[in-house]
Amino acid sequence: MARQESLKNSECPVARTLEAIGERWCLMIIREAFDDVRRFSEFQKNLGLAKNILASRLKLLVELKVFEIRPVSNGSAYNEYVLTERGRSVFPIVVAMRQWGERYLFEKGEIHSVLMDNQGEQAIQPLEVRSERGVKLTPGDCHRRRVIKGESVDN
Repeated sequence: MARQESLKNSECPVARTLEAIGERWCLMIIREAFDDVRRFSEFQKNLGLAKNILASRLKLLVELKVFEIRPVSNGSAYNEYVLTERGRSVFPIVVAMRQWGERYLFEKGEIHSVLMDNQGEQAIQPLEVRSERGVKLTPGDCHRRRVIKGESVDN
């Protein structure tokens, strides 16, 4: 079997993202955090994940600054894992994956969950990729360009 190379030095942002948070348990932990799960024991109970795997994934997510560790507000000796701005910005990724799964991975009549808007109690709209002009884009409407981070991109 061929040895897989790390993607953490790839020029491709998709590859680096997969290397960082693309492992299924990392994404499931982040999904739970979006449902306000913060304690190690709650993650473990909800995911049914072995403690050593959960501990290593949470450690990685803290190192990536997706979570920060804070003391629990009730004054106990426990800590909680709180999403950072970087962690909260994963939300559209999780929503896109959820919507793809809702659309293609459930048969008619099969029970599944749907993400709802708290205020309107309605399902959220499907995500779309749009240009700066507001035009809906498909893969054929886009191309990649190599850039250097921090330098402006000419249009």
